[in-house]
Amino acid sequence: MIGNMLNQRAQEMGLTLSEENIQAFEQYVAELKKWNSKVNLTAITSDSEIVVKHIIDSLIFAAHIKDGESVLDIGSGAGLPAIPLKIVKPLVSVVSVDAVGKKILFQRHVARLLGFNHFEALHARVENMPDAGTRRFDVITSRAFSRLEQFVALAAPLLAASGRLIAMKGPSAIEEMKKTDELISGRGFEISAIHSHKLPLNAGKRNLIVITPCKVA
Repeated sequence: MIGNMLNQRAQEMGLTLSEENIQAFEQYVAELKKWNSKVNLTAITSDSEIVVKHIIDSLIFAAHIKDGESVLDIGSGAGLPAIPLKIVKPLVSVVSVDAVGKKILFQRHVARLLGFNHFEALHARVENMPDAGTRRFDVITSRAFSRLEQFVALAAPLLAASGRLIAMKGPSAIEEMKKTDELISGRGFEISAIHSHKLPLNAGKRNLIVITPCKVA
């Protein structure tokens, strides 16, 4: 059932999934529901909502990532978008960070189950990440931060010189950007692109806000 639903919703969004992808997502959803019955991983529990609000939302982010890039997912919770990204882009190196230990244990379990390579799930706050002083990423993302300036402040020191931040935000993102644009530019960054999309089943509007270092004149 999950497979048919996911395939249909993905096609509606112009996304193509292989049979192997579908099987991996079916396993992920099954494990998410099993673990969620014992530990609180997500408030979204119905199959249709998990498919649309978690997986499809993450896949739209994944479409903006290139093979071979390194990605850091801050505050990843149950592994979103980190795990869906890794399923469809196995050549991407992914580090997933969350401060809640049980969520990281779940991610590590799924990574072993699905045979991920180059996937790390770290139990830490991003400011206390191991090797934070030397490690740099091509892309840093998050669905967890309520404020763009907070995301930029914490992510900027970990970003590669030519890298980009991608904030996954809801419908209020445009209004938020108007209020935080000066704060972001004060840190040497600028909003370089906004990718908006509507989720299937009238599940809401999402915005991917791409933030990059300001160009030197």
